[in-house]
Amino acid sequence: MRHPTDDTLHRLLDEPAGVADADREHVAGCQVCLSGLAAAQEDTRVAVAGPRRRPGRAPRWHAALRSPLVAALGVVALLSGASAAAAADWLQVFRTERIAPVTVTRADLVALPDLSAYGTIEVTQEPNVREVADAATAAKVTGLTVPRVSALPRGVTGEPTYQAGGAVSAVFTFSAEKAAKAAAASGKTLPAPPTGLDGSQFRLSAGPGLAAVWSEARGVPALVVARAVAPTAYSSGVPFAAARDYLLSLPGLPEHVASQLRDFSGDGRTLPLPVRAELLTSAPAEVGGVPATVLTTRDGAMAGVVWVDGGVVTAVAGSLSADEVLSVARGLRWGR
Repeated sequence: MRHPTDDTLHRLLDEPAGVADADREHVAGCQVCLSGLAAAQEDTRVAVAGPRRRPGRAPRWHAALRSPLVAALGVVALLSGASAAAAADWLQVFRTERIAPVTVTRADLVALPDLSAYGTIEVTQEPNVREVADAATAAKVTGLTVPRVSALPRGVTGEPTYQAGGAVSAVFTFSAEKAAKAAAASGKTLPAPPTGLDGSQFRLSAGPGLAAVWSEARGVPALVVARAVAPTAYSSGVPFAAARDYLLSLPGLPEHVASQLRDFSGDGRTLPLPVRAELLTSAPAEVGGVPATVLTTRDGAMAGVVWVDGGVVTAVAGSLSADEVLSVARGLRWGR
């Protein structure tokens, strides 16, 4: 049987809804194609990490929201219960206070269903990520404090460039009819949804955010220090304990992923951080007295640390070791 083209593998990562079911099934069971898929994702990782995006090349939020990984991890509100707080006509059901790694594999990327198979997605606000003149402009655009690096690591020199973007938000509407068709297409039967879930809506928001980027000759960042308002999620009113349990039972979500989510989905404050087992390792750490997660590529070429404090996610990453990014993170200065 023929193997899907490289373009098809890249589309499977970027816009899975545009890939034929036959190609998806072939890739899921073909070691050659799974290896190609991993290579395609690595290409994407390097491209996204590049310090200078071309004008108009903001993150592809529509594609991201439809990715198979988001179907299980991104709509964290559908997997978490929380004490509710009124917000206009919406009920807040999730706010990020900490981050926990969730291990996934390249096969999961293929096996997970597309989020749009469960309903409809409307992106209501785009982030408009762009390069800005300096730190003061980034702070003015986002309302966030720009941290200063106390001492640059060895090999990182010069002044950074700055990027800033506004908030991004999207509304997901669950459809029992679409979900049933998706389940039937995979030879499964959709469990009966809880009362009120069909047609219910969930609004997800994140940002604004900013980044300071020190570039290097290879075209990947030597160092990035980024901050963004942490994700929150709201419901149109459906009880979330019921929604969480139901969505964790849907066909297509690998059990090892679902079990990890069950471990911390009860408090509505823990954001899942997907960690590709073939590419990354994760370890707990602490920055400024706050729990953090350190990620390191298995080849040791790049590392990063991410944490949440006061409703803001901060990350330090680059072509550095785990010790180096932790040193930068712990030495950040927040005043003038």
